[in-house]
Amino acid sequence: MRYKFTYLILFFALLFGSQSYGQSSKKDQLEARRTQLQKDQIYINSLLSNAKKKESNLLNDLKDIKRKIKTRDEIISVISKESKELGNEVYLNQLDINKYKRELDALKKDYAVMINKSYQSKSENSRIMFLLSSENFYQAYKRFQYMKQYASYRKNQGVEILDKTEKLQVLVDNLQEKKNKKQELLGIEKKEQTIVEKEKKEQEGLLGQVKKQEGKYKRQIAQAQREEARIDAQIDKIIRDAIASSNKKSDNTTKESSSAAPTFALTPEAKELASKFTSNKGQLPWPVEKGFVSTYYGKQPHPIVASATIQSNGVRITTSEGSRARSVFEGVVLAVQVTTGNKKAVLIQHGNYITVYKNLEDIFVKNGDKVSTKQEIGTIFTDKVTGKTILGFILSKNTDTENPASWILRM
Repeated sequence: MRYKFTYLILFFALLFGSQSYGQSSKKDQLEARRTQLQKDQIYINSLLSNAKKKESNLLNDLKDIKRKIKTRDEIISVISKESKELGNEVYLNQLDINKYKRELDALKKDYAVMINKSYQSKSENSRIMFLLSSENFYQAYKRFQYMKQYASYRKNQGVEILDKTEKLQVLVDNLQEKKNKKQELLGIEKKEQTIVEKEKKEQEGLLGQVKKQEGKYKRQIAQAQREEARIDAQIDKIIRDAIASSNKKSDNTTKESSSAAPTFALTPEAKELASKFTSNKGQLPWPVEKGFVSTYYGKQPHPIVASATIQSNGVRITTSEGSRARSVFEGVVLAVQVTTGNKKAVLIQHGNYITVYKNLEDIFVKNGDKVSTKQEIGTIFTDKVTGKTILGFILSKNTDTENPASWILRM
C-alpha cells in the first residue's frame, strides 16, 4: 500500500510538471509569434508607407489600410492569448506561494516549540545528568545518540526554514514579474486597439469615396483582370506547347484520349525531379527573400469593391524595391516570356511541375538553363506610379494551376 501511494505521488508530480511545461511552452510560442508579427507589421507598414507617398489611387490606399488592420488584428489576438496564459501562470504561481506560506508557518511553529523545549533543558548539567541516570551503558549510548539526532534535527529544521523562505521569495518575485509583464501586454494591446480604430475610421471614409464611383472602379478591375487573363493564356500556351514537344520526343506511342488533360512525357531524370518536388510540398522556400501575400489564389471578391470578382491563377507577393525573384526549387528554365510594358515572366520546369515568376524587369537566366533552389532569376519590376514592387507567382502541375500556399512554407 505504501509503495502504491508513492507511485501515485510520483505520477501526479510528473503530470502537473508536464502541464506546467506545456503552459510555459505555449506562452513562449505566443511570445515568439507576437514578436514575429510585430516585425512583419513594421516591414509591411514601411512598404505601404513608401508606396503611399507616390500614389493617390483610392483602391490601393484602401487595400493598404485593410492589410494594416489585418496585421494589427492578428497581433491583438496573439496578445490576448498571451495575456490569458500569463493570467493562468499568475494564478498557479499564487497557489504555490500560498502553499509555501502554509508550510513555512508550520515549520516555524514546530521550530519554536523545539527551541522552547531545548531552552528549558539546555543546562549542561541536565544533559550530563540525563546521561548519568542511565541504568546501563547501552541505555546511556542510546540517550547520547538521541541527543545527537535531536541536535541534528533542529539544525535541519533551521536549514529547511531558510530554504523555504528563499523559495518563497523567488516565487513572490516571479509573480510580480509576471504581473508586470501582463500589464505591459495590456498596454500594448490598448495601443494597438487605438491605432486599429483610427485606421478603421480612415477606411470607412475612403470606402465612402469608392462607393460614389463604384462603376468606374469595377471597370478598372475588369480591365486589369482581362490583361491578367491574356498573360496567363500565353503562359498556358507555352506549357501546352512544351507538353506536346515532350510527347513528340518520347518513344511512348500510347495515345491518350482527346478529352484527357495534356501531360508531360517525362524522362527518368525528370520523373525523379518531379518526385523530389512533390516530396517537398509545404516546405518550398518563398520566391522572394522577404514579402507578404497581397492577393491570394483562386476566385474571390475584390478586397475593396465587393461587387467585383477577381480570378487569380497564383498569388501576388508585395516586396521591397530592388528585390529579386528566386527559384523555389531546382529545375530547368522552360521559357522567358515578354509581357505588357516590356515586363517579363520566367517559367521553370520541375519534371511535370511548372513555376512561373511574373512582373520581372531584368532577367538573369535564359531558356534551357539549369537553376538551383533559391537561385536568383531576375529583378522584380517596381511600378513608378504606385511605388509598389509586386511579384506574380504561379505553380501548376502540367496545365492545372494549384494553390501556392499548399506548397510554400508558411505562405
